[in-house]
Amino acid sequence: MALVLFLIIVAILLGIVGVVAKGLLYLLFIGVAVLVLAVVISAVRFRRGGRSANR
Repeated sequence: MALVLFLIIVAILLGIVGVVAKGLLYLLFIGVAVLVLAVVISAVRFRRGGRSANR
């Protein structure tokens, strides 16, 4: 769960920097890709029923 939260925070930060900084629009696209990755990881974990290997 911490990994997904970290990826979402990184995606938001990259998106903000990509929009604000002139000439760094590619960071916005990288942020979107990281966000999609976080959503995919969340979906895979949710489909497994939320069971953790640590339990």
